[in-house]
Amino acid sequence: MSGQESILGRTMRGAGWVVAWRMLTRLLGLASTLVLVRLLAPDDFGLVALAAAFAATLDVCLSLGVEDQIVRARDPRPALYNTAFTLNLLRGVFVAVAVAIAAAPAARFFGDMRLEDVLLAIAVSAAATGLTNVGVVDFRRHLMFHKEFWLQLLPRLLGIAVTIGGAAILRNHWALVLGILVNRFGVVIMSYMLHPYRPRLDLSAWRELAGVSFWSWAISTTAVIRDRMDSFVIGRTMAPVQVGVFTVGVEVATLPTTEVVDPICRACMPGFAAALRTGGPEEVADAYLRILSLIGLLTLPAGFGISLISAPVVTLGFGQAWLDAIPVVAILGVAWTTTLFGNVSIALLSARTMLRTILVISAVSALLRLPFLLLLIPSHGLTGAAIAVGIVMAAEQCALMAFALHQLKLSFGALLARVARPLLASGAMTAALWASGLGWAAPPASASEALWQIMGGIGLGVATFTVAVAMLWSLAGRPPGAEMDLLRFLRRLLSRLVADRQIATLRGG
Repeated sequence: MSGQESILGRTMRGAGWVVAWRMLTRLLGLASTLVLVRLLAPDDFGLVALAAAFAATLDVCLSLGVEDQIVRARDPRPALYNTAFTLNLLRGVFVAVAVAIAAAPAARFFGDMRLEDVLLAIAVSAAATGLTNVGVVDFRRHLMFHKEFWLQLLPRLLGIAVTIGGAAILRNHWALVLGILVNRFGVVIMSYMLHPYRPRLDLSAWRELAGVSFWSWAISTTAVIRDRMDSFVIGRTMAPVQVGVFTVGVEVATLPTTEVVDPICRACMPGFAAALRTGGPEEVADAYLRILSLIGLLTLPAGFGISLISAPVVTLGFGQAWLDAIPVVAILGVAWTTTLFGNVSIALLSARTMLRTILVISAVSALLRLPFLLLLIPSHGLTGAAIAVGIVMAAEQCALMAFALHQLKLSFGALLARVARPLLASGAMTAALWASGLGWAAPPASASEALWQIMGGIGLGVATFTVAVAMLWSLAGRPPGAEMDLLRFLRRLLSRLVADRQIATLRGG
C-alpha cells in the first residue's frame, strides 16, 4: 500500500467517524426533543434557542481558526500549541463578556426579561470553551477521529441526561440551559482526560498565528453575512412567515450535504495537510480526485433524489401549510450538489493556507447574492429566492473548484472523467422517476399518498442508480475509482463487524 493510499484510507475512515457523529447527534437530538416537548412549554425552547443562536453567531464571527494552523504545520512546537490555547482562551473570555454586556439590552429588545439570565449562563459556557485542551487538535492532525468522536459523545450523552432530568424536576427553560453547561464543561474535562498535553499561557508564537487568525475570522464573518442575507431580504420584501417556509425548504434540500459532505470535508482538510507533508503533488492530486469521486457516488443521487421527491417529503413532513417550500427543495436540492466540489476544494485550499482566495470567493458570492435576490423575489417569490441562491452558490462552488484544479495542475476533463459515472447514473435515475410520475410530481392529497410516493421514489431511484453505475463501471472495464474504493471500504467494514461478532461470541461462550 502506498503512502497516498494510506492517507486516503485514513481520511475516509476519519470521515466515517465524523459522519457517524453527525448521524448520532441527529438521533440523540430527536430523541431528547420528543421527550422534552412533553415536559416543557414551547416558549422555553424558543427562549433558549434565541439565546444560543445569538451567542453562536457572535462565536462564529470571532472564530480564529488557530487549530487549523497546527494541523498544517510540519513539526509544531509546544509554543505554537500554547499560543493557540491562550488565543482561544482570550477569545472565549471576549465572547463571554460581549454576551454578558448584551444580555440586558437583548432582553429588553425581545420583550422577555428571562432572556437576560439565560444569556449570562450562555456567556459562562462560552468562557468555558476557551479552556479546552488544545492538545486534542492532534486527533485531527493525525486523523484519529475516533478519539474526537468519544470526546464529543460522552459529554453530549451526559448533557442530554441532565436536560431530561432537569426538565422532569424544574419544568422550565433552565433544564435546557443546564444541559448546555454540562455539555460544554464535559468537553473541557474530557479533553484533558483523553490527551496528556497540558497547555500553558504563552503568546510567543502569535506572529505565526496572527495572519491565519485574521483570514479565518474574515472568512467566518463573510459566511455569516452571506448565509443570513436570504432571511433578511425575504423578511423585508415578503413577510416573516415566508422566512420560516424558506428556512424549512433549505434545511430539507441541504440534508445530503450537511449530513454527508460537510462531515467528510472536516476529515479532508487534515488528510490533505498530511498528504502535503508526506507526499508529492501527483499523490495529492490523485487523492483529491478520488475523494471527490467517492463522495459524488454517495451525494449526487441523494441531492437529485431529495429534489425529485420534494413534494411528498414536504407534504408528509410538514403538512399542507408548507407547500410553498416544495419549489425551494426542488431547486436547491439539485443546486446544492455542487457543494461537493466546492467544499472538498475548500479543504484542499485551506490545507495549502490559501485563505485569501477562499475569502475573496466567499465575499464575491455574498455581494452577488443580494442583487439576485432583489431581482428575482418580487417577480417569483420564494421560487425566485431559491433560483437566486442556487445560481450564486453554484458559481461560488465552481470558482473554488477551478482554483483547486489550477493549484493541482489538473484539467477539468480529468475531474469529469472521475465523476462521469455518478453524474450519468443520476441522470438515468432522474429520467426513470420523471417517466414514472414519481419525480417532481404534484403535491399529494394525503399523508398516506405522500408516504407511498416517497417509498416508491426511493426504491426506484436506488435501484436505477445502482444498476446504472454497475453497468457503466462494467462497460468501462471496472477501472480503479470510486466504485472500487467503496467496495473495499464495505468489505473492510463487513470483515470488522464479523470479527467483532466472533470475538463477542467467544467471550460469551
